[in-house]
Amino acid sequence: MSAHGSPIRMTSRKGGPLSGVAAVPGDKSISHRALILGALSVGTTRITGLLEGQDVLDTARAMQAFGATVTRTGPGAWTVEGVGVGGFAEPAEVIDCGNSGTGVRLIMGCMATSPISATFTGDASLRKRPMGRVTDPLALFGARSYGRAGGRLPMTLVGAAEPVPVTYTTPMASAQVKSAVLLAGLNAPGQTVVIEKTPTRDHTERMLRGFGAEVTVEATPEGNRITLTGQPELRAQEVAVPRDPSSAAFPVCAALLVPGSDILVPGVSQNPTRNGLFLTLREMGADIEFLNEREEGGEPVADLRVRHSALTGIAVPPERAAAQIDEYPVLAALAACASGTTVMRGVHELRVKESDRIAAMARGLEACGVRVEEDEDTLIVHGLGPDGVPGGATVATHIDHRIAMSFLVLGLVSQQPISVDDGSPIATSFPVFEDLMRQLGASITRD
Repeated sequence: MSAHGSPIRMTSRKGGPLSGVAAVPGDKSISHRALILGALSVGTTRITGLLEGQDVLDTARAMQAFGATVTRTGPGAWTVEGVGVGGFAEPAEVIDCGNSGTGVRLIMGCMATSPISATFTGDASLRKRPMGRVTDPLALFGARSYGRAGGRLPMTLVGAAEPVPVTYTTPMASAQVKSAVLLAGLNAPGQTVVIEKTPTRDHTERMLRGFGAEVTVEATPEGNRITLTGQPELRAQEVAVPRDPSSAAFPVCAALLVPGSDILVPGVSQNPTRNGLFLTLREMGADIEFLNEREEGGEPVADLRVRHSALTGIAVPPERAAAQIDEYPVLAALAACASGTTVMRGVHELRVKESDRIAAMARGLEACGVRVEEDEDTLIVHGLGPDGVPGGATVATHIDHRIAMSFLVLGLVSQQPISVDDGSPIATSFPVFEDLMRQLGASITRD
């Protein structure tokens, strides 16, 4: 069942080479954070390149519900009139975060140290995802949560009237958990400390500094020790959102697989906590050039020139998992067309994404004639080579945009077309996916 309407069955099939420019949307992670930090700032924050997918639009509406004025001024251009740290008003209605785990967890963090209450819900997929990983550390500040069994939505969060700073070691590699704690620390006195054993995407730390917060990161034997000094006055900023590497992964992988392809993907974030997939692809033999490397909006970016390549399976270093966690589904699809076996370990976090992505990819690949192995923390794909994937299946997406797009990429080179039961969730992160892929030459249709 679709998150925002009736299911949309979609099918992809073999066609000619892909060519042209793939201007993917703005980075989803940075878009969420720009809206949230703009709402917590004093003055008018101006954002360009904002991803206008459903997940981010849900966060924009949430910021309005907490009292900020959020206005769209043009394509990808938005302004946020902030209320300042500690200035959130209690929302009159339930906060519906749709499909977005990032949105709901970060919003819970930024309201948890204000003396207000809010009730959160989401679509069927989001209501299955664990919120205890965020509400447990937020309770240390003094916040209280009341949700369904297992710490699931719908959930009411009661913010701390007299918050205290905390020191928290994250039990899993999760930028969402880290960010929720840091955002909660903004309205707590003193210093809030997060210790993460495995580094995760650092957009929150970068943007907090950009908005005027005092944030330090120290490498220690325990891991990264991130210290935030609470109760700053955040200052409104001009934020230019770079293009999303997680979205870029789909046209990049498609171009690598489809014979004769040659595309340019401009302005893609090369943040070292996010670029793991591109390193992995090059190790598999991908022809990817990084051109015009530069910095935009405090983030490193580059233009990617991608050409069709013969790929070989590898064992992906487990320590790279955090830097490509959202890209494993499309990597698994690509691995099915590589020569040899691709081993992906240390990926247990995929079990609690929009779907159980290990299981969803494994079942979908098996339906398309690919042999896979899995355990709680591992996905192994036995590649069939560039012409070997039979396809011909209809794959269950489980209301997961990345599962849908991954199998639509695979269908571009499988022997028989591949269908997905519902492509509508793609709008949550990559609303122009169909048009962009068709403009490059891909054969993707709605049935």
